[in-house]
Amino acid sequence: MNKNKVLLLGAVLSLASCKVEKIDPAFLGKIERDKISVTTKIPGTVAALYVNEGEWVKQGDTLGILDIPEVEAKRTQAQGAVKSAEAQYAMTVKGATQAQLSQLQNKVDGLKEQYDFAKKSKDRMSEMLRDSLIAQQKYDEVFAKYMGAKNQYEAAVTELNDAKKGLRIEQQTMALGQEILAQGALSEVGVAANSKYIIAPQDMSIETSNLKVGELALPGYPIFSGYLQNSVFFRFTIAESRIGDLKIGDHVDVGLMYKNGSPIPGKVSAIKALSAYANIATAYPDFEMQQSLFEVRVTPEDKDKVKDLITKGSVSLQFKSK
Repeated sequence: MNKNKVLLLGAVLSLASCKVEKIDPAFLGKIERDKISVTTKIPGTVAALYVNEGEWVKQGDTLGILDIPEVEAKRTQAQGAVKSAEAQYAMTVKGATQAQLSQLQNKVDGLKEQYDFAKKSKDRMSEMLRDSLIAQQKYDEVFAKYMGAKNQYEAAVTELNDAKKGLRIEQQTMALGQEILAQGALSEVGVAANSKYIIAPQDMSIETSNLKVGELALPGYPIFSGYLQNSVFFRFTIAESRIGDLKIGDHVDVGLMYKNGSPIPGKVSAIKALSAYANIATAYPDFEMQQSLFEVRVTPEDKDKVKDLITKGSVSLQFKSK
């Protein structure tokens, strides 16, 4: 036997003597992150996009801009309504203008003269009636004119005083309410104007960009979809026959399938029943149809150690010796 054959035979025997550890497919799972979508509250056309799929962004970063032409038109309308409401309220508080006050004062002065004349006539007629120089009917006619002049004069005085002090408090409150409503409408337009900026709500990855420049973004439609940066967890689908090996709070190790390295310490944080086979996380499912399936969530103990793991990568669940 030559030297090469001896070396080859030795290698085969050496491999055969090694004890290969087999991974139980019942405890295979996936690397997951919490998902997040970026939407808009008002419709608009995509004017610009500043990020690409696969990038990581920080909270507050501008991801894109929407073109919302209706906002400027509504802003002009709201500003006009605010000015009108402010003027209306100011008028109720300050009262009439100087010209209006002058007209009312002239009206009061004229009615005062009529009232004084009517009062003198009434007093003369009262003395003549007492001396039986006139009939009662004649006195009653003069007295009626006196009362009419008196009422007109007092009404004019009240009108002048109201004009000097402003309108009654109920009217002032109503005008103030209209001004507040107009200010609210203007603020709402300001919020809508700011909505043209597509802002990252948290630190996240951009996995999917669902719209292109020029396309219409509707309210609630996800413009971008991705994962939260520091939200890595491990998800396993385990059959009913094997779930008894785990309970919430257990400390376990998670092995990475796509690269060698030390197992990642973790803790079982949730166990819940699955209602659909579409949610199965195990790479090689081998379940009996009559068995219930459970999702097991394992949270890593050191989040910094797992922040760069590839989402959807395969992992294995390894039990720690007790």
